[in-house]
Amino acid sequence: MTFVITPGCCSDASCVSVCPVQCIRPRPGDPDFLTVEQLYIDPATCIDCQACMDECPIDAVHADYDMPEEFGDLLAINADYFRDNPIVESGPPPHARVRLPESRPELRVAVVGTGPAACYAVEQLAAVKGVRVSVLERLPAPFGLVRAGVAPDHVKTKQITTRFQRALGHASVDCHFNVTVGEDVSVADLLEHHHAVLWAAGASGDRRLGVPGEELPGSHSAREFVAWYNGHPDHAEDVHDLSGERVVLIGNGNVALDVARTLVNPESVRHASDIAEAARGAFDDAAVSEVWIVARRGPRYAAYTTGELEALDRIPDVDLVADPAEVADLDGVNDRCRRILEAAAGQPAVAGRRRIVLRFGLTPLSIQGADRVEAVTFGRPDGEEERVATHLVLRAVGYRGTAPPGLPFDEASGRIPNLMGRVADTESERVLPGLYCSGWSKRGATGVIGTNRVDSEETVAGLLHDFASGELVDPTAPPEDFADLVRRRQPSVVDYAGWCRIDAAERDRGREVNRPRVKFVSVDQMLAASRM
Repeated sequence: MTFVITPGCCSDASCVSVCPVQCIRPRPGDPDFLTVEQLYIDPATCIDCQACMDECPIDAVHADYDMPEEFGDLLAINADYFRDNPIVESGPPPHARVRLPESRPELRVAVVGTGPAACYAVEQLAAVKGVRVSVLERLPAPFGLVRAGVAPDHVKTKQITTRFQRALGHASVDCHFNVTVGEDVSVADLLEHHHAVLWAAGASGDRRLGVPGEELPGSHSAREFVAWYNGHPDHAEDVHDLSGERVVLIGNGNVALDVARTLVNPESVRHASDIAEAARGAFDDAAVSEVWIVARRGPRYAAYTTGELEALDRIPDVDLVADPAEVADLDGVNDRCRRILEAAAGQPAVAGRRRIVLRFGLTPLSIQGADRVEAVTFGRPDGEEERVATHLVLRAVGYRGTAPPGLPFDEASGRIPNLMGRVADTESERVLPGLYCSGWSKRGATGVIGTNRVDSEETVAGLLHDFASGELVDPTAPPEDFADLVRRRQPSVVDYAGWCRIDAAERDRGREVNRPRVKFVSVDQMLAASRM
């Protein structure tokens, strides 16, 4: 028997550290760790101990005899990875226990944000004796894009919040939710009460196409659309026109594929998820029968992962279609994607069935419409133009960071300038003592959930080194004053216990209708639940 990691892998590499024979690759620090789609288990080395399966936070590890049918070829794929990347050594990675210096036994850190990067940083800091962490979050509910960005039907992926919940509930962690840094408190306030501030609030903006008509009603970012159907308070009241038969997604990364799948999923799938109630009703009543996913370049350069393309191909009663000419050249495309694209190219049109159409090599030129979107025009490689009628265009060309109040920001890259997580001055590149960043704020909007674990480890290691080296000055205010300051500035602050009451209430609402949870979609609703 051996174990296999499925395409749901979040790549946080928790499994690597518990494997006694180190048969899981790539590991953090390996050259391809940040570029592979998932981790793999060497069947020749695996000793069937099940440690990886027990440790996986999202249940992506399966025994070979208990594999879901759709993943039947993964045994061979795991073996093939190690044929091309043989294990040279299998000793456990070095791990040193971190301690604060005896001369400075207490470290106070403020972490801004509660998404994956922030929660991994909190977990890593709280594991060090003597470290006290204050967590600040703009909303009453934590977990960032895991709550508001992961597709509703990716229920297992959202299980990572169980791990993050433990981190936020640690005895050395104080949570201050519904507090906006830059309005309720400033970065200077945080530094007055802490040795360091670690900014991990993600990327709340989105990239633009830069074409005429992009501002028309009916033209939105996929980020806004995803936030709407996931019940984010900033977008819960948004209205999207789903009365047309065709939706056009521009971009073919995983976000685009998630949106396409959500648009055409069966009602039974939506009703078993935590999709926002208003969005669930809108999708149930939608007239959408065709979703286009349009990319500028060919299949070789597709931004989606193999697992996401396979998920599109498995939607019941939905045809996956591709233009044969646009997928004729599949050099550089892996075998699993190749099989799907070849089948899509030969898929005949079937009357009355919904379909997802994959288009390649089309460049958006303009979005047309009098009072709202009516069509989008693309340029083809042969110089001709193609006009596609639609009432809804969603650009899925990437998230982008926005300038954090009180910190430097590089507008060109959309991230905080930094040296291995140490915030640096934009002009001089001089490190600013006591200021750190992690996640998308640090590296830009790239990577998956688990990528943030390694990213945060680098930042936290630098922070702890700087503290031990005496480079962080002691805060001028006593620690107990900070909670009082926050409550004076924001009387409706939500602590960890308050969040747990919100969480319990959402789950109770879900149990009544056989769903994982029914989310509160406004701040007022969340605050009321936090006081129950």
